[in-house]
Amino acid sequence: MKHSNITAQEALKRLQKGNEFYVKENRNTGDISEQKRRETLDNGQKPFAVIVSCSDSRVIPEVVFNAGVGDLFVIRVAGNVIDDHQLGSIEYAVSHLGIKLVVVLGHDHCGAVDAAVNHDPDGYVKFITDEIRFAIGDEKDDYKACCLNVRRSVSIIEESFEIKREEEHGLKVIGALYRLGKGVVEFNV
Repeated sequence: MKHSNITAQEALKRLQKGNEFYVKENRNTGDISEQKRRETLDNGQKPFAVIVSCSDSRVIPEVVFNAGVGDLFVIRVAGNVIDDHQLGSIEYAVSHLGIKLVVVLGHDHCGAVDAAVNHDPDGYVKFITDEIRFAIGDEKDDYKACCLNVRRSVSIIEESFEIKREEEHGLKVIGALYRLGKGVVEFNV
């Protein structure tokens, strides 16, 4: 299947179905076979969605969405914050791979959000927590803060010149939140 030809809505439905399967069956059936690896090596990658996710080891987009090799273009960064590096990766995926759906996937009980709310880290972590603080303001509730952080990242992506240009061709950018305890992804947070 050539994923670059599917619409944002079709890609979203595929993610939703994959997450429903993951939650119900408690497993992943994504194709990770040698044949699939060889196919993507010979024919290139054709992912159907970009997922910008937190680096948290409990959030594995390919598993959460029941995906396999070559299905998702995943960008991971603590706190799912967006800067020029992530925008460049998204731009590549959209412009060169033809992807029509970008999902910012945050999660509850996020360590980066907690650090922004309850701590004052220094070093390079401060770049992340400063961005999250800007996104969440004075919000202290974990769930609400995580949603605000996702919305900020979606907004940054949508404001990008290149992304705005691509929206004319059917690109959609949405936020989602993964619930660690249940495994459920809530879309459009």
